[in-house]
Amino acid sequence: MGCCFTKRRKSEKAEGEEEQPKLYSWDQREKVDPKDYMFSGLKDETVGRLPGKVAGQQFVIQDCENCNIYIFDHSATITIDDCTNCVIFLGPVKGSVFFRNCRDCKCTLACQQFRVRDCRKLEVFLCCATQPIIESSTNIKFGCFQWYYPELAAQFKDAGLSIFNNIWSHVHDFTPVSGELNWSLLPENAVVQDYVPIPVTEEFKAVRISTEANRSIVPVSRGQRQKYSDESCLVVLFADDYTTANARKLIDEMVGKGFSLVQTKEMSMKTEDAQRVFQEKASDFFLLLDKGPVIALEFNGDDAVQECHLIVNGIFNGTKMFVSEKKETASGDVDSFYNFAEIQMGI
Repeated sequence: MGCCFTKRRKSEKAEGEEEQPKLYSWDQREKVDPKDYMFSGLKDETVGRLPGKVAGQQFVIQDCENCNIYIFDHSATITIDDCTNCVIFLGPVKGSVFFRNCRDCKCTLACQQFRVRDCRKLEVFLCCATQPIIESSTNIKFGCFQWYYPELAAQFKDAGLSIFNNIWSHVHDFTPVSGELNWSLLPENAVVQDYVPIPVTEEFKAVRISTEANRSIVPVSRGQRQKYSDESCLVVLFADDYTTANARKLIDEMVGKGFSLVQTKEMSMKTEDAQRVFQEKASDFFLLLDKGPVIALEFNGDDAVQECHLIVNGIFNGTKMFVSEKKETASGDVDSFYNFAEIQMGI
């Protein structure tokens, strides 16, 4: 007596069995409601988002009047349209911040790109990795970003921004007017809290904020303001586990002794860059460049080079730095020459 068995193929469905819809990766993502990332049509309010509440999303601010707006998180892009007499703080923005048709606003923000169009009377404390752009705008004033709260450093990393890449004062005006200047720099002694005050509402009390210059996540630089001295000092720090901490320590020491920080830069150096900067010694340092980006700091003040050597020799251990001297004539013409001195500590 024989038996016959058959297998039901996987593609065959049992009678009455319903086929389940196929799930794709994008179907499993958490749904985003654009209204959660927007402030629109507000008047006389203090609003914002706490750390972790934006998490890299796009944000829109529009049609707000007499409002204080604080975004204590990183975001993808932010547009601010048709806002009047507002105070605005924006945590690190991976892409662009774009102001359009706004007036009488005071802001502190950090971003990759900054653009202003059809605006008037904006006062901005800025950290921007690229050249700020204004267009068809008047009375735009710039200062250097100066702000701290504990989550801010990590938010800069999440946004892909370096705290050392900040050309806040290198502004380009697409629509210049002959004989007029549509933008200027805020006074060097401008107090950030006079423009963008720390919020006092119950919601934001948990954010531990400081606007003191020596606590700012972004080093406070002079930018294109006139230098005090004909002598400037360029310091290059090579990548290791403590490069950022060493750069911050050197800044604190030099500024504490009365020297001004002109500008900072974090960048990867190629062979041709090293040959141009380090000249005949370049080949000795190619291996250092392979370890990662370097951080460059420019200080200004009489005897800046000598004092920098003293600080490095007295404080830093096991850190390789290079110090160059750059002098300017009284007329402002640059008489550049690089007398690089290798400072190898702990050897």
